Amino acid sequence: MPSVVKYSKEATVYLADNASTDDSIEFVKRTFPEVKIVKNEVNGGYAKGYNDALEKIDADVYCLLNSDVEVTQDWLVPIEEKFTTDSNIAAIQPKILDYKKKTHFEYAGAAGGYIDRLGYPYCRGRVFDTLEKDMGQYDDTTTIFWASGACLFIRKQIFEEVGKLDEDFFAHQEEIDLCWRIYNQGYKIVYTGASVVYHLGGATLQVMNPKKTFLNFRNSLFLLLKNVPGNSVWFLLFMRMILDGIAALRFILKGKFLHFIAIFNAHMSFYMKFGLFIKKRRNLFRRGKYYSLFSVVWQYFILKRKHFNQL
Repeated sequence: MPSVVKYSKEATVYLADNASTDDSIEFVKRTFPEVKIVKNEVNGGYAKGYNDALEKIDADVYCLLNSDVEVTQDWLVPIEEKFTTDSNIAAIQPKILDYKKKTHFEYAGAAGGYIDRLGYPYCRGRVFDTLEKDMGQYDDTTTIFWASGACLFIRKQIFEEVGKLDEDFFAHQEEIDLCWRIYNQGYKIVYTGASVVYHLGGATLQVMNPKKTFLNFRNSLFLLLKNVPGNSVWFLLFMRMILDGIAALRFILKGKFLHFIAIFNAHMSFYMKFGLFIKKRRNLFRRGKYYSLFSVVWQYFILKRKHFNQL
């Protein structure tokens, strides 16, 4: 919050309080009186939390910013410039570096997101668990497929036009679903390296928390069923379930039984909501090509290509 207040004079800063039970609101009122507070009645996770809060905020452009992000001087200037010069830009992501290791990109977004032919998300600067050092290689501005929910700028009109965030995701990969719908409507999603933020990462759910495993595996299936065009979705889901099974087996071999159970529960939850997501699928327009032509799993684990520019 200190960096956001200090370096965001051009914007109005809101705290969206997701039904917190500690003294967060009192602390912000006391320490940052210029910050406006929006109280949510329930904790609906990232998706419902933002949907509920943004209904109460009137602005042309929203910035969905995690509470564990430190921003930098003039971070809003290049963002505003891009929105002003290109009306077809719907969303923008800045360069996201690691707060704990500021020389390197951070897992949740890095320098902009893409998706491979099997539906696995990856980023410029981050492929699976390999994080690149920032050496200026992504100081450009370019079109991407998805922007990180850790720091996501989006036009209010388009956010509402595409149906806001899908609350059935609760948290994790809901920003990819949102960006996929933006892509299907013909708008652009852009990354710019001229704006820099630092993300702590794992502040809400630690990387090896079984609930995080559950949400990631379940939501990846939701994402594909809802958005992949044509009959190829069925083969893709079949392949992903096989790969999920391999991942679950690896967790067993490592003695991480809670994560094995999390993957099992993720699949059970997916089956329970299968009909609901079939209905969502029918109500969406889907463009044809959405993916990179290769499998990032094959490239990373078999060919040992760890960096984005090697793919």
